[in-house]
Amino acid sequence: MPDQATLNHAAQILASISADQRADLALRFYFEEHRYLQPPLKRAISHTVFVYFRWLSWLDPKSPPQKRLAHALTLHERFTADPKSVKAETLAALAVPQWLWAELDFPAEAPRDSSSEVPLSGTKEDPAPKSPPSAKAEYLRQLQRDPALWIRARPGTADALAKSLFACERTDRAPDALRFTGTQDLFRTEQFTEGRFEIQDLASQLVGLACAPKPGETWWDTCAGEGGKTLHLADLMANKGLIWATDRHPKRLDTLKRRAGRAKLFNYRTALWDGGTHLPTKTKFDGILVDAPCSGIGTWQRNPHARWATSPDDVRELAVTQRALLDAVAGSLKPGGRLIYSVCTLTRSETTAIADAFTAAHPELEPCPLSIAPGGSADPSRVFLWPQDINANGMFVAAWKLKK
Repeated sequence: MPDQATLNHAAQILASISADQRADLALRFYFEEHRYLQPPLKRAISHTVFVYFRWLSWLDPKSPPQKRLAHALTLHERFTADPKSVKAETLAALAVPQWLWAELDFPAEAPRDSSSEVPLSGTKEDPAPKSPPSAKAEYLRQLQRDPALWIRARPGTADALAKSLFACERTDRAPDALRFTGTQDLFRTEQFTEGRFEIQDLASQLVGLACAPKPGETWWDTCAGEGGKTLHLADLMANKGLIWATDRHPKRLDTLKRRAGRAKLFNYRTALWDGGTHLPTKTKFDGILVDAPCSGIGTWQRNPHARWATSPDDVRELAVTQRALLDAVAGSLKPGGRLIYSVCTLTRSETTAIADAFTAAHPELEPCPLSIAPGGSADPSRVFLWPQDINANGMFVAAWKLKK
């Protein structure tokens, strides 16, 4: 039985969530107002809130919030012990909104698994009886699991950092990536204070590797946000060359500057840019990263509340923004320069449809292969990173090169 204090705090957080506020922001605000809460209790509260939204469709909306939260924790514990205890068709009907199926294209080469049938559509009362590839079942089960916590060591220091933090696992997908499995507050560690690592999801790290910038080059991180990918590019460039980091929100760029100072990275400059046709610089770049605003469907394991706050209208509106961003920056490449497009979503409208339309509209650019593309890819200029394959956020990456 979960601790009553945890349930009470979590219930207060649920009551504070509004239509325009995500659960992760509600948690942040709540913890700022309740600074006396100790890290173990804060972790338990966060876990309880996220589990609630992961199993929301299984819960009785008429029950008191504490009872619903406790029921969600029970369901999650049962699923964690045996993921196949919940049938795939039930997950397909309840774990995600039904409009999603019209937007996802799972790998066609995935083998079938007769024990894990996932319908393309269905309801709680009458799930559809279809039996698509098991990739859908694995995707759904991944969404219901607790997400992995990934950190990025400074170049060449992953082994030493893993030993100093103890609870870390290496991966062969990214040389500096570590999966942290401990319980300590990483933000309070000496290693973090000294700038020896950043908390960065593996999928995000793979985007940096896909960019593959070289020391001395000039790059533009167009939607830099708080700077996670900017700092990775700076590290890959060995603190040499120049990165323009732009965003529409000055507070995000202020956070980037603080993070860069802690990491002692200085080969960047910041500027405000709203994504419009008036560019912040006339510089021509060796590489441009458009890590565009998106529906965030690739983050639904980590942010399950977003499953129920995202709509098809959001996908359509964001696709317009994504295409506009790519069009706006396409003329800022040097001959031979590379344009990288990434989104932490998996919808067709924001991934392959955008890539197809942009390629058709810009004959001066040609798709170019990505280093992170798996061997034998039919089109190595485009990569889907599926959560069930990398144990991280879902991501789509595409690349073009300006013809010389």
